[in-house]
Amino acid sequence: MSFVNRRIENRPETGEAPFHFNEIFFSRTDDRGVILSGNHVFQRVAHYQWDELLGRPHKIIRHPDMPRGVFWKIWDELKSGRTIGGYVKNLSKDGLHYWVYAVMVPFGDGYLSARIKPSSDMLQTVKTLYAELLHEENTNNLPPEDSANLMREKILALGFDSYEHFASYSLSEELMSRDAKLGKPEDREVADFRKMIDLAQELTQQTELLISEFEAMRTIPHNLRVIASRLEPTGGPVSTLSQNYGTMSREMSQWFETHVLGETSNFLTIKGSVLRALDLAGMARILAESEAQLADERRNLGGVNLGDERALLQKIVSSYRQKYKSCFNEVVHEADRITKACEVMNRHIIGLSTTRVMCKIESARLPDAGDALNDIITQLMTFQERIKAQLERIGRLSNEIQQARR
Repeated sequence: MSFVNRRIENRPETGEAPFHFNEIFFSRTDDRGVILSGNHVFQRVAHYQWDELLGRPHKIIRHPDMPRGVFWKIWDELKSGRTIGGYVKNLSKDGLHYWVYAVMVPFGDGYLSARIKPSSDMLQTVKTLYAELLHEENTNNLPPEDSANLMREKILALGFDSYEHFASYSLSEELMSRDAKLGKPEDREVADFRKMIDLAQELTQQTELLISEFEAMRTIPHNLRVIASRLEPTGGPVSTLSQNYGTMSREMSQWFETHVLGETSNFLTIKGSVLRALDLAGMARILAESEAQLADERRNLGGVNLGDERALLQKIVSSYRQKYKSCFNEVVHEADRITKACEVMNRHIIGLSTTRVMCKIESARLPDAGDALNDIITQLMTFQERIKAQLERIGRLSNEIQQARR
């Protein structure tokens, strides 16, 4: 049934308001959250007349089941100029409810929100999460900001490393579930970004293993110095090996600090870039569908100019498409940097072979130190093999990330 023909709709007396998978509704507000415009689906599902919606605060459709901490998080992000996505339960005028997955974006002097009907397994997870938050708010008189912090803790406990990670994953889940229910083919763009997220996650895990391997070998220079002190004056070459390894160890530490450990390191940056790209791509798609649906509805919007609203949506869709393409280019750039960084680290690892060979020579020359040096030789061999394997895995993942969208 088309939007034009769906003039009369039977609504149940209780339960969910009619909201269909092929529908998207949007609304636009000023910077205080006062409704400036919306499409017919928004007005129909909320079950208000236009004169009851326009000029009213958006919280007119807020459901009492919604934790205050969720809205605190939404407003904190929007007022900071950032986009945000999330699940919201709304209340219609006639007492019916409806769940949405909303993408909310700052635009001009206000904000724009577009919503789809959620249907993935994530919805049940969120219902449980929100019920727990609401209980904490009501039982312990939890302030909204504290509730938002508690929400973050619970999201981390679900295996996500940030709210942004959770929101991007949820958006992609909802888009894929929605396409399946509508009989549409898989959105290759969303699928490719999902693959990139999985690769970036594995990259993070491999990086953590790389760090642990390196940390385990920090004692080698000290152990070499101890052996050299016991062998003086014949331990001079061992002392030199200790100094050389100490220098190499510092260079490797600097490599880790530059490429792995810092907040702006390319190893940590890449996952954030992938998440932003997925988020922006999903938002651009939903907003584009909102504009197309607005054109199809051809409805009176309570005196709001239809052409102006479509032009605004077209402008923001174009903007977000450029943003996510820029994010994707950043992902490719960071993956390339990681590949080059691994090549540099591999050259450091080759230096371990020299140290290991020299230790072996000294072990043969100094029988009294043989066992101790043999232990270090074994450690160096194990370290070299593990680090090399980790770097190869990281290099492979970086290449796969670059190829994911080609």
